[in-house]
Amino acid sequence: MEVLTRNHESWYLWQYTRHIAAHHWSLKQNQAMKIKQFRYAADNFSYLIYGRRTALAVDGGAVAEILAFLKTNHLELQYLTNTHMHPDHTLGNRELLEHSGAEWFDSHTFTEQPAIEIDGQPVQAFRTPGHTVDSITISAASALITGDTLFNGTVGNCFTGDLESFYESIKKLMAWPPETRIYAGHDYVFDSMAFARKLEPHNTAIDTYLETYDPDHVYSRLADELQINPYLRFNTDSLQALLVQKGFPVETEYQRWQGIMALE
Repeated sequence: MEVLTRNHESWYLWQYTRHIAAHHWSLKQNQAMKIKQFRYAADNFSYLIYGRRTALAVDGGAVAEILAFLKTNHLELQYLTNTHMHPDHTLGNRELLEHSGAEWFDSHTFTEQPAIEIDGQPVQAFRTPGHTVDSITISAASALITGDTLFNGTVGNCFTGDLESFYESIKKLMAWPPETRIYAGHDYVFDSMAFARKLEPHNTAIDTYLETYDPDHVYSRLADELQINPYLRFNTDSLQALLVQKGFPVETEYQRWQGIMALE
């Protein structure tokens, strides 16, 4: 488990507070910055965060589609980054860099520096470890690109084994404004909703969630996730009752999170 000194903890809290403040500021602006989603492989997503002239690519596995979009829209790919370094998210890096001359930076570099700008609009990143140690979430254009930390309807596997850090990461994401759009690293919506319905068979919000699903533009609002995603609903009466029935302790919020993560 990663150990942080008190000074480091204070610094990360200060950085995260800055990210939240910047997001609230951006909601009040007439945003020229946009996000384009690209599907590749079986269920992966790439993203372009772009303005009028320049762009940042995130998890650029959809190389051909990204390059075509850049050309059609007369955009320069200025930056390339990844939400984490699993190979299904980095497989397009080399080809995109060769064709664009963009600057690549890893998650550590992105989170340690001030916000970068795309045509004058801030793009920021903050650490969300749990799925991997290096996992980050990117904030831009009133949205979060969450990689494999938070999916639409579920969360990623905790490959680090550090459930406490993963819990803290999810709590960070839950603190964003309810209208924040969530763009994930994979499309697991149908499997996720089947599991959510198994846990909460009387949750009618799941039906509404599925009715609005669009395979050509997969996203949700944080408010939607709080209504249907069991991994964000560990404080609800219905899921606490289920955990008690299954024999899990529910006295603390972290215990409830552990219990939800252990359900099958």
